[in-house]
Amino acid sequence: MKKTIQLEAIDPVELYGAGNKILTEFCSYFPHMKVVARGHELILEGRESDIEEFQVRFGELIERRHRKMNLTVYDVEDIFDGTSSPEKFRLTGDAIIVHGTDGKPIRARNKTQEELVKAYFDNDLVFAVGPAGTGKTYIAIALAVRALKNREIKRIILTRPAVEAGERLGFLPGDLKDKLDPYLQPLYDALEDMIPSRKLQEFMADGIIQIAPLAYMRGRTLDRACVILDEAQNTNLGQLKMFLTRMGTSAKFIVTGDATQIDLPRRSDSGLLTGIRLLQGIKGIATITFRNEDIVRHPLVTKIVKVFDAHENPAGDFEGQ
Repeated sequence: MKKTIQLEAIDPVELYGAGNKILTEFCSYFPHMKVVARGHELILEGRESDIEEFQVRFGELIERRHRKMNLTVYDVEDIFDGTSSPEKFRLTGDAIIVHGTDGKPIRARNKTQEELVKAYFDNDLVFAVGPAGTGKTYIAIALAVRALKNREIKRIILTRPAVEAGERLGFLPGDLKDKLDPYLQPLYDALEDMIPSRKLQEFMADGIIQIAPLAYMRGRTLDRACVILDEAQNTNLGQLKMFLTRMGTSAKFIVTGDATQIDLPRRSDSGLLTGIRLLQGIKGIATITFRNEDIVRHPLVTKIVKVFDAHENPAGDFEGQ
């Protein structure tokens, strides 16, 4: 049987990869078929059942290309692995992201969190900015844990700038890990809500889950991983650039921060908002902005944030009730 597939509204080079590397990998799953690529045409020859499956799987590959800036052979592996197609877990409305260790479902709790979830699927780099207590980091980590469980990624890497380490680190007891752990504890807390303690320790011992200060990211290429930079308001522009340029193929990066909680010696040193502005409009990058009404902690937290905002910005609007 013969069949011709016409590619419309897509560049074959972007789909086939350099030197047809992606197409070759894709065709390797159909050893009894002959596939000839001629520009915007794919000519298939083989058994009817193979051709039908090829068309379905190839449609998934095209859909991935529409969502991602670049395809890799890992995308082909994921399609045929059968466990990680985002279409099987699109997360709309109150869909469950993962189940916590207590069995309770973890899901987006408001519209902005839902926007963050959608942005994660549609982009490779997502900035999530807004006040404390809005669940930015928690939802980001839940998405990373889900991706690991579904074998979409091989590693989770969580990082934070250890802002105060310059002067105070030497006075803390213990080895380097003991000194740094207090800065990273919120990330441990979130993971412990989602992964059983023993399994979490195994993942960390095997390097499948890594938690490290931002300075440890220098020189690395982070491939097939979900990488989360938390408290990014405490990075300068050079540090943010260093982090973002660690992105390898098939990686997802999430950057969270709160521009009102800058702990740097000078607030103007923070590079988060500048970085977002510089990258605005680039395909594959999204920014989700959380506001005070998105706070999901104790109801008092919303009022506390409003009071402090009014104190720091007297000209701004403030409602005490």
